[in-house]
Amino acid sequence: MFGSRKVQAAGGRLGYIALVLVVAIVGFAPAASAQQAPAQQAAQAPTTRTFPGDGGMILNFIKPDKTADFEMVMGKLKEALAKSEKPERKQQAAGWKVFKSPDPAAGGNILYVFIIDPAVKGADYSVANILAESFKPEEVNEIYKAYAGAYATGQNIVNLSLTSDLGK
Repeated sequence: MFGSRKVQAAGGRLGYIALVLVVAIVGFAPAASAQQAPAQQAAQAPTTRTFPGDGGMILNFIKPDKTADFEMVMGKLKEALAKSEKPERKQQAAGWKVFKSPDPAAGGNILYVFIIDPAVKGADYSVANILAESFKPEEVNEIYKAYAGAYATGQNIVNLSLTSDLGK
């Protein structure tokens, strides 16, 4: 798995999701979980990241001096999704947004949040795997090195199931 912490939204408890975000932003979530940075995960077998529910969030804690590297990788990810011939990649791109918090996270790190809405059922959201589909191996290695090096701590992954759509 390209992250180490899963939190299931249960019973329509939007407040619970908000609490998870607040805890993550103030820094308890990364310290409390046994996370691995992407660099450590790179040594492990390749994995996939799917969202079994309707959507998801990934909280990424980035070193303040590595935000340019992280944002460069997000540009490469966007490029890979756009040039993919797989139809699910176009669907993923349409529902995948990257937000940056203006507020500092724990330790002065920068919080980037992936919002995936809707999640494409069965599609792999692993950044490394998506990049590997579109770039030459030597390019992927350099891109991934920048990506992994940008992380202060690992990722927090939140699977979400829609309980109500207030706009409809």
